[in-house]
Amino acid sequence: MRIEIESWSPEYGAPMDAEVLRPPTETLVDASVERHRDDWVPIEPPDAAEGPEVLYFVDGVRRIDARVWITGDDGEVRPGVCATFAAGIVRCAQDAEVIEARVERRLVSRGGPGAFQTDAGEYTPRAVPEDDLDTFFAALQTDMRAMEASIARALELGTGDLVIFDGPIGEGRDVRPALGYIKSHRVAYLDETLGKVVGELTAGQRTPMFVIGEKFPRYTWYVRLPSSGAAPWSGIVRCEVVGDMDVGEAAGLANFSSSALPRFASESHKDPRAP
Repeated sequence: MRIEIESWSPEYGAPMDAEVLRPPTETLVDASVERHRDDWVPIEPPDAAEGPEVLYFVDGVRRIDARVWITGDDGEVRPGVCATFAAGIVRCAQDAEVIEARVERRLVSRGGPGAFQTDAGEYTPRAVPEDDLDTFFAALQTDMRAMEASIARALELGTGDLVIFDGPIGEGRDVRPALGYIKSHRVAYLDETLGKVVGELTAGQRTPMFVIGEKFPRYTWYVRLPSSGAAPWSGIVRCEVVGDMDVGEAAGLANFSSSALPRFASESHKDPRAP
């Protein structure tokens, strides 16, 4: 018997949910968009994969500062949370530079209480329909994603620039060109036969592209980053781009991602979720 301890802190969840081992739960539109199913093998990046010259990494973070109880004018007592979230952009060319960072605070509760002033700053009200933590967290996640999209839309992108979002490219992230970078896996997109190719990837390799989503189609693929883990999905990330671009253009970004992203992989002494 062998047991491998997950290095991620429990507050981050897990990089791979057991669901990824089960049949697909979202529509797989086309697994043969780049290669026929019979030709699915790991793809090596070209020796000199052409691609963007300037990368803009967009990421956010949220934190629960305190759980609170709120008593309304009607005497009803209900739970809530005081939370802080932030988003920022790092521009990577010859050097890496933080070019934008925003911080906001929310008092989240059913019914929408008034603003809450503290020495640290003001917590603005955020109304939600239910009194449970999952609803609170979902509201904060939505607000954080909206902040990420807002600061990304304010960028003046030029030729040779690429925005890389932490997470999917949906949710109003209508910046072009952009690539979504998903490091935790909750949904199975591939059947057992194609899914085996993911476990066969070595550092810097990717799977062929496939298309998911009917209402919002995306080209997507898996890449393995350099990792010391022995688990089959250790160091695996999923990338995606919008599905309305040319297949060749999408494949170019896929090749670029498998050659460029490993250079930015973190290490365990910097982040427990490395790489």
